[in-house]
Amino acid sequence: MGRFYGRFAQRVYGPNLDMKMPCYAQRDGVDFEPLPFWRIFLIQLLNIAGLGPIFGALAGCIFGPVALLWIVFGCIFAGAIHDFYAAMVSAEHEGENLPEIVGRYLGKFGKVAALVLCSMLVLAVGVVFTLGPASMLYAVFPSLGGLDLSLAFWVLALMFYYFLATILPIQSLIGRAYPAFGLMFMAMTLVLVVSFFMSDVPILPHKEFFTNMHPNESLGIWPMLFVTIACGAISGFHATQSPLMVRCLPSMKQARSVFYGAMLAEGVITLIWCTIGLSFRDMITDFYLVEQASGKMLPVIGASAQNAISFRDLSLNNPGVAVKFVCDYFLGGFGATLAMLAVVVLPITSGDTALRSLRLMLADACGLSQKKVSSRLMIALPIFAIVIVGTQLDFSVAWRYLSWANQMLAATTLWTIAVVMRGRGRCHWIVTPFALMMSMVSVTYFFHAPECLGMPIGLSTYLGLAVTLLLFTLFLWKRPFSS
Repeated sequence: MGRFYGRFAQRVYGPNLDMKMPCYAQRDGVDFEPLPFWRIFLIQLLNIAGLGPIFGALAGCIFGPVALLWIVFGCIFAGAIHDFYAAMVSAEHEGENLPEIVGRYLGKFGKVAALVLCSMLVLAVGVVFTLGPASMLYAVFPSLGGLDLSLAFWVLALMFYYFLATILPIQSLIGRAYPAFGLMFMAMTLVLVVSFFMSDVPILPHKEFFTNMHPNESLGIWPMLFVTIACGAISGFHATQSPLMVRCLPSMKQARSVFYGAMLAEGVITLIWCTIGLSFRDMITDFYLVEQASGKMLPVIGASAQNAISFRDLSLNNPGVAVKFVCDYFLGGFGATLAMLAVVVLPITSGDTALRSLRLMLADACGLSQKKVSSRLMIALPIFAIVIVGTQLDFSVAWRYLSWANQMLAATTLWTIAVVMRGRGRCHWIVTPFALMMSMVSVTYFFHAPECLGMPIGLSTYLGLAVTLLLFTLFLWKRPFSS
């Protein structure tokens, strides 16, 4: 279905497939550099597939099998179109970053708002995608060669790698390392899938697709599920990453395969982990909760076995430990260690390009050329100072705000694309319904979520509807530009 809808979406947009691409028009050997298709696809997939397809899937499956429906339909009809169209608009404007594109079509206020939102989101990604993989690496390697390590060690090690990936030319580190990362991840994903289907774990024991199964009844499917599962369905973060590969794409003819295709691949990854989460849901693990606030877990030993928690509760409190439990269950020992390393690849390969994209966004906003290393350091050093401070935050708090900002940015990107389509006389209804939906999701979540305003769901939904209708009225009232 996704393959045919992608072709249909390309015909609706009507791109110039023979246009000169930014990698040739502005080639600088740093950010604008042509790369082969297979390498671009792997980099794009790893750029967008961070912790979301795993942590988000495990958290989202707590709501029940309805999560599978959101992943499938959201990915094909909303998320993949969002990524594909955002990339084509960027390519038509010399690889511009998202804030520049928003400003071009929604005005100066839109540009400033998008720059602030993108900066907040990418900084949150940098923090979350440092803490998340660092905790997983620490769980696998608490010591090396007899030397005891700490979580801080892994945080600093990841920050050092991210710094190099942010300032070095794209082909120096990212272009060389990502193919190996990608192949390792795909190989271990295949092993996990085969092990899953060959195991005695019942697949999808619960089939109540329209029932909210979340243990906290105050957290309903609307709007919580649509924010909890972002990557794998639709994610505004992707629109901040696409310009990185737009600047390396040799031909517009490859855009659909790279950007629409990478999102479909991420959707498949999310489906796999969501299915695993739903199948393991009621299984009693060999962990028990030590500290509710921090989600600290310890293996069950002796008398404490009676306090062992279910996989559902493990996923709620510490998704990193839940991933380790799955890998241990299927592969055990050395195999589980390799599988965990393959899983860790995802957030690491999103964290590095996220901070690189922020450097480029800020450079574009300031009109600062990035050819010289000194110019790159001028922007990169303050970014990393903020991220280092941010790593002192609680992971769960950072994750929740990241999820909300992610979907807010998705709504902003969809409205921008809708304006582009309407101005060109194209059928904007291919994106407008999802711009409306994600606006209402984001606004309702802001009013209702406990970490935001905590208002009743009924009132929050009415307020979300009112704001969404206002945005739609402004969209229809705004005079279409002439392309």
